[in-house]
Amino acid sequence: MSESAPVISAKDLYKIYQLGDIDVHALNGVSLDIGEGEFISIMGASGSGKSTFMNIIGCLDKPTKGIYCLEGEEVSERSPDELAEIRNNKIGFVFQSFNLLSRTSAQENVELPMIYNNTPREKRAELANKALEILGLSGRENHFPSQLSGGQQQRVAIARAIVNDPSIILADEPTGNLDSAISAEIMEIFKTLNSQGKTIVMITHEREIAKYAERIIVFKDGLVVQEIRN
Repeated sequence: MSESAPVISAKDLYKIYQLGDIDVHALNGVSLDIGEGEFISIMGASGSGKSTFMNIIGCLDKPTKGIYCLEGEEVSERSPDELAEIRNNKIGFVFQSFNLLSRTSAQENVELPMIYNNTPREKRAELANKALEILGLSGRENHFPSQLSGGQQQRVAIARAIVNDPSIILADEPTGNLDSAISAEIMEIFKTLNSQGKTIVMITHEREIAKYAERIIVFKDGLVVQEIRN
């Protein structure tokens, strides 16, 4: 792990949602640094704040107060357009439900992030097919999600996450809909991506999955309450 400034640095993050007259405190002063090339698991009960934290470091949401720096630059106050550009170029997202477009082929699903940054059509196809090949899906480029197994769908989702070569991958319960054998295969893919230098932050409720990371961060009541090194 690099000894330079952390790639993700959260300082005293609070997030308060207003539900009618009630303030819901999702984060209560979270501070956490994640170094370049680290593989981190985040655990905690439902409502502990882990997904809120993931949304903030993924530039999908802003903290109510506190400072969030990505690659040394504070992004808490960036405009929506600037945040969208950061998400598209620096962060790859992988979700439990795969989030694939059902009427779109595997190749077209992987191409989506490149459409947003105006990559030419021919280049999009080339890079999408290369990403699918890396994920072991050669020959499946024209298959629709309904024609793929759950494990294959998650591989397409990972291909989509890495196609723009982001430095950070954020994974929210990436094995939640998969059986144990396929989960192990998916986690080996994450380990390989991490060995290639990508910083990975993963939410999981499964201890066996969390152990693939080098550090486990436990959230409770909107705070970091424990850190375990594997």
